[in-house]
Amino acid sequence: QVQLVESGGGSAQAGGSLKLSCVAFGRTFRGYAMGWFRQRSGKEREFVAASGWSGASTRIGDSVMGRFTISRVTATNTITLHMHSLETEDKAVYYCEIAFQGGPSEDSEDYDLWGKGTQVTVSS
Repeated sequence: QVQLVESGGGSAQAGGSLKLSCVAFGRTFRGYAMGWFRQRSGKEREFVAASGWSGASTRIGDSVMGRFTISRVTATNTITLHMHSLETEDKAVYYCEIAFQGGPSEDSEDYDLWGKGTQVTVSS
């Protein structure tokens, strides 16, 4: 059984930086995509960033383009979301997800498993 374990997050001031990491545990597998979505209070879940298997193929959501990046270490089944120039609108619960088939997608329906989520709070 695959399990996603998220870490990082917490609180920061606007203009600051935070980092989120996610590790996939449970079995040996290849060719999967991993990424992050977020859900702000009262809003629908929103795509943030995703990485394909090798990390060479990535996608970044429009709302965080130029501020967030994603990196991946295939050997440890880990992805990291690097968040810079944080804005108060970035406050949300961030969810790690994994897609066992296909590349980095912006559609939540393409993902097979979600983590429990980690809270990010940004103050002005």
